[in-house]
Amino acid sequence: MDINKTLAQEFKLKQEQVDNTVALIDDGKTIPFIARYRKELTGSLDDQILRELFDRLTYLRNLEKRKEEITASITEQEKMTPEIEHAISAAATLVEVEDIYRPFKPKRRTRASAARENGLEPLAELIIAQDGKTEPETEAAAFVNEEKNVPNVQTAIQGAMDIIAEDISDDAEMRKKLRQLIRDKGTINSKAADEEAESVYTNYYDYSEPVAKVANHRVLALDRGEKEGFLKVSIDIDEVSANGLIIDKYVKNNSACGELVRAAAEDSYKRLIFPSIEREVRTELTEKADESAIEVFAANLRQILLQPPLKNSTILGLDPGYRTGCKVAVIDNTGKVLDTSVIYCTPGPKTNIEGSKRIIKNFIQKYNVNTISIGNGTASRETEAFTVELLKEIPQKVSYMVVSEAGASVYSASKLAQDEFPDYDVTLRSAVSIARRLQDPLAELVKIEPKAIGVGQYQHDMPQARMNETLSGVVEDCVNSVGVDLNTASHSLLSYVAGINASVAKNIVTYREENGKFTDRKELMKVPKLGKKAFEQCAGFLRVRDGRNPLDNTAVHPESYEAAKMLLDECGFTLADVADGKAEDINEKAGKIGIDNISRTLGIGVPTLTDIIGELKKPGRDLRDELPPPLLRSGDVMEIKDLKPGMELVGTVRNIIDFGVFVDIGVHEDGLVHISQLCDHYIKHPLEVVKVGQIVKVRVLDVDVKRNRISLTMRSDDAKDKPKKKSRPESRKPKGFDASQIHNSSFRIKSK
Repeated sequence: MDINKTLAQEFKLKQEQVDNTVALIDDGKTIPFIARYRKELTGSLDDQILRELFDRLTYLRNLEKRKEEITASITEQEKMTPEIEHAISAAATLVEVEDIYRPFKPKRRTRASAARENGLEPLAELIIAQDGKTEPETEAAAFVNEEKNVPNVQTAIQGAMDIIAEDISDDAEMRKKLRQLIRDKGTINSKAADEEAESVYTNYYDYSEPVAKVANHRVLALDRGEKEGFLKVSIDIDEVSANGLIIDKYVKNNSACGELVRAAAEDSYKRLIFPSIEREVRTELTEKADESAIEVFAANLRQILLQPPLKNSTILGLDPGYRTGCKVAVIDNTGKVLDTSVIYCTPGPKTNIEGSKRIIKNFIQKYNVNTISIGNGTASRETEAFTVELLKEIPQKVSYMVVSEAGASVYSASKLAQDEFPDYDVTLRSAVSIARRLQDPLAELVKIEPKAIGVGQYQHDMPQARMNETLSGVVEDCVNSVGVDLNTASHSLLSYVAGINASVAKNIVTYREENGKFTDRKELMKVPKLGKKAFEQCAGFLRVRDGRNPLDNTAVHPESYEAAKMLLDECGFTLADVADGKAEDINEKAGKIGIDNISRTLGIGVPTLTDIIGELKKPGRDLRDELPPPLLRSGDVMEIKDLKPGMELVGTVRNIIDFGVFVDIGVHEDGLVHISQLCDHYIKHPLEVVKVGQIVKVRVLDVDVKRNRISLTMRSDDAKDKPKKKSRPESRKPKGFDASQIHNSSFRIKSK
């Protein structure tokens, strides 16, 4: 297989693009570096496409490796034929390759292997030939042998049929057809393990759906219900159709031998083939559902990490609690901790509302606090109510937002937090984290294991290695697309910069502490273990603000500095103009000269030239600044009982899953906008129309106070009475809609 050619066809790319990209990957270049600084070679492929291509490249290389191993094994057994060799070469998946290898694979002892040991294979060959003149019992008599555990004719015939059944089950082509039949025509069913048992899976106690149409989130719910012992899940297929495929191929006539082959075929299907293929199809469904869930998780994580920071704000973080009180931390606009305290503003043995107000009012006045960040965990509701009441009593304009505590406890107890705040206890560290994740979500959340951030569905059921790999890639892409301040970044943040590992990240911080701030990028070469290759990968993503060279505060790579200076000269600017922000119209001047002309003059590609112009135009820019700011609140707290159908509200998208979107509308529970209510037209997935962190207008459809459920819509008023376009089953409200489906969906950076 020509892997690069296959990749070009599958991704619909030019062969040159794929060849160059694979060469860069094999040379050890990181995905962020390739995406940003090798656009001419890749045809400007973005980081997500590059990662997909890398994953597929890895799969195809593993496939080729497995083909070589299997070819060697069959050849060693002296059983290789041109037909088998061709089949292996043509196999497009690992499953197909394993099917081909199945007859030659060492097996545990089976009924068929025992029959072969007893010398019954010649009898099996006589029967499978289905000569109308052959009398099975007569032929079988010759194989009766007490010493070989074949005491009678019936045992001999049964042993021969076992051999035939196993040979049929090892038929790669037949397995492929039956597998496809189950995919196309099979149904997935679930029954209650105990009909009297109460669980969140009650809607799956008598459930059936075509395998071809089952939604990914329902597969995950079924898997979890089965794992927890509440459900018995199976796949069904019409046995007549399935057996028909085998019989059509193997049964030649209605002779006595033909009838034995028919019986062996039916036994093969029921005892050997179907149980195996059922497991395989279940595994396929789970892997597909897992991959889909991970993709959604990754998309949500990307949007969470790229939420705009709350710049130039002094923030007071509140980590709510009952018995131990509410922990308080004040941070300045750089994230430095200014003060901490503990207040008792919620019901408990030490409740002191007035004393708590005095402490917070003092902090607001003393440090000029303009925003309060409240964790959404235990006692969040009461802490929020306390905050709203307090804000009414002060003259200062202070807003607040309820943010997710997801992962805060993990961070607080980590060695990183201990090193960062050795004099604070775990709870005060959590308050600092809650404040910082509002101030700069990316810089703070990179300190937490990505899966602990909790934006997704069934993350604890996912294949952990695959999820960690995907989510780490998302964090890496986000960090590098934003850029990192070399003089303020934590080693956690630095470790996600292309080309920098955890050890080098710590060395950078240590060098900074011992030698003072970096004054230019070249100084990175003095950091222990940071060599030329690492410098090439990381330099463009690290920013040196107010340094010697204004280009160090841009995403222009040092390898392009000379080109950037020549560009400035061509357009009548200097480096000083860049530092002073006076090169804003460089784009217009370059346009007048001609981008293609400048590209030829400077000897660089148009994509790189375009990127350089963008950076010189806005040095030090943060792509997150172009996004809408977070929705801060300062008014009264609403409760779920205050909601009425028809109410129009503004909220923030907090989580996106396959069948809908959870929106924070200012009450303790997030409301669900089902996928069918997201817009006026048909969509396959919520990610097509919304993002995590997006501010949206919603209308209340229904409120279930007892179950704490809020149903919302984003459909327009004039569309609410129109008949909906028939949607595919994936986009309907799922038959099994229950708490099991919204597990881990309560993640909210809740704003009030």
